[in-house]
Amino acid sequence: MARATATAAPPRPAADPAATAAACAALAELVAAGGVVVLSGAGLSTESGIPDYRGPTGASRRAAPMTYQAFTGDPLARRRYWARSHLGWRLVARARPNAGHHAVARLRERGLVTGIVTQNVDGLHQAAGARPVVDLHGRLDRVLCLDCGRRSPREELDHRLSEANAGWQAEVTAVNPDGDVDLPDAPLDGFRTVDCTACGGVLKPDVVFFGENVPAERVRHCHGLVERARSLLVLGSSLTVMSGHRFVLLAAKHGIPVAIVNQGATRGDPYAAVVVDAPLGRVLPALAARAVG
Repeated sequence: MARATATAAPPRPAADPAATAAACAALAELVAAGGVVVLSGAGLSTESGIPDYRGPTGASRRAAPMTYQAFTGDPLARRRYWARSHLGWRLVARARPNAGHHAVARLRERGLVTGIVTQNVDGLHQAAGARPVVDLHGRLDRVLCLDCGRRSPREELDHRLSEANAGWQAEVTAVNPDGDVDLPDAPLDGFRTVDCTACGGVLKPDVVFFGENVPAERVRHCHGLVERARSLLVLGSSLTVMSGHRFVLLAAKHGIPVAIVNQGATRGDPYAAVVVDAPLGRVLPALAARAVG
């Protein structure tokens, strides 16, 4: 399934405090029963300083994201991407897990969460101590050679790009959720990309671009996690993109309860047994304290 498939969620009525409290209580009861599989999205990382796509800190105003087809087929588009990503990587590299990430890790440690699938590419679940985690869309801290398949650390590439562009400067106009930034056209002049050190091939971040398929084996593994779950807990995702929404549909198909914590409406709301519209950094630590005891 291509990551680019997306449909907007309908508006969600504002929740009153009593309804939110009741939803949080129902959520705690569901999580306390164990067997929870977490599906997390960009909204979980906003309190770590990484913007999301469509939430309150969202980047719905951002320029169109890089597609796999443009990256592989257009050298100029590829150079523009690496210029943007080289600057944006600094934001992701210095981001640290927030209270929501630590709450998920605590629930995993206590055995209530049996699986974690994240649509994020920032590695913050792992940085909070959660293991294992399925990085559905890959990891921004790894680089892949499209010719020989070699994977290498992003730090290595960052060092090489910094050396190749020692005199290059650009004004950042906006930071985007996928670890790149918006730049005016002019700064591309003088920016140099670098190739694979093993074969001279084209380098790409080890993430799934829009228009690219999530590896089938990874999807099958996630299907298995959801099918064996007692409940599916969606955190910080509008589920606009089908690569995440399909797991909600799968849970609903198998009669597995779905709970959603997100600020704003999601495409999964019609399938949810519990919906909490509140900041994750407030809800998740309280949930962990209540469920773990």
